[in-house]
Amino acid sequence: MERPAWAPRGIDITVPSVSRIHDYYLGGSHNFEVDREAARQAVGFLPGLPKFVQADRAFTRRAVRWAVGQGVTQFLDIGSGIPTHGNVHETARAADPGARVVLVDHDPVAVAHSRTVLAGDERAGAFAADLRRPREILEHQVTTEVLDLSRPVAVLLVGVLHFVDDADDPYAAVAQLVEGLAPGSLLILTHAAFDAVPAGEEGVRGAVEVYRSVRAPLVERSREGIARFLDSVELVDPGLVPLPRWRPESDVDDEHPYAFSGFGGVGRAA
Repeated sequence: MERPAWAPRGIDITVPSVSRIHDYYLGGSHNFEVDREAARQAVGFLPGLPKFVQADRAFTRRAVRWAVGQGVTQFLDIGSGIPTHGNVHETARAADPGARVVLVDHDPVAVAHSRTVLAGDERAGAFAADLRRPREILEHQVTTEVLDLSRPVAVLLVGVLHFVDDADDPYAAVAQLVEGLAPGSLLILTHAAFDAVPAGEEGVRGAVEVYRSVRAPLVERSREGIARFLDSVELVDPGLVPLPRWRPESDVDDEHPYAFSGFGGVGRAA
């Protein structure tokens, strides 16, 4: 297989990547056949899975635009993935050309492509780090050079927490992130909800096995378990709700049933 220019040296392009699988769901071009095959296997179990990923991205765009409307123009996107069309950087800059954005991911493909997209932009940056070590993210040179942490920042944890096992204490990691933010900062998050997927248990388990096979085990949490991530912030209306119901810009009744297979919410730090 020929290695394209955007694929960094040192990564195995014969092994599927969650970032590239999701890029495929979103109609992006930074994926390989091995990623597309894994995606097709998952979709074989959950036919509407791409609709959920697309609803997750649509929620993100609405939340980012809302944040800018509230005067928050600094964004720290953790688990940012490959910057496919409609990403945080594009959305924030469309709403405010002066917006500052830092993209963080542990996937080298996602980070390499993000750096390429943001090259030469002094108000944006990207680096590799792990959500499970939040202080390293907040204290990283890129974060401190691009963002002013003495002012409100919107931290995004979109489509990432369901990949972090409870054994790694993601609740403590999120709480530490919020502790490091200025008052008025925002926490924007989404999380898959298995019990809301319009498919049988066999289909859900099949898709979970596909993700486990690419070293990305999906973690099942109840709505109450997801809500715990927002304990350290004050929820803004309409609270933690199915993705299409968070400040919709079109008729929710027109949404695909799989779009409701996860929750999204925004909280404000005191």
